Amino acid sequence: MGMGRLLIAIGVALVATGLLVNMGMPLGRLPGDFTIRRGSFSFYFPLATSVLVSVVLTLIITFVGRR
Repeated sequence: MGMGRLLIAIGVALVATGLLVNMGMPLGRLPGDFTIRRGSFSFYFPLATSVLVSVVLTLIITFVGRR
């Protein structure tokens, strides 16, 4: 039963992500994502995107972990 719930949760997460991206949510370009450009050097740190993905994954794991 655990594998079935995991697959359903992954499917729901993929559908939700697809809907958010299609509705214009700029994943990877959120206000808390940092980009530093100096000459030929560029550094990108997606802090807000990482936090958002962490929260979503935590909710999925919590949902799957319940019995």
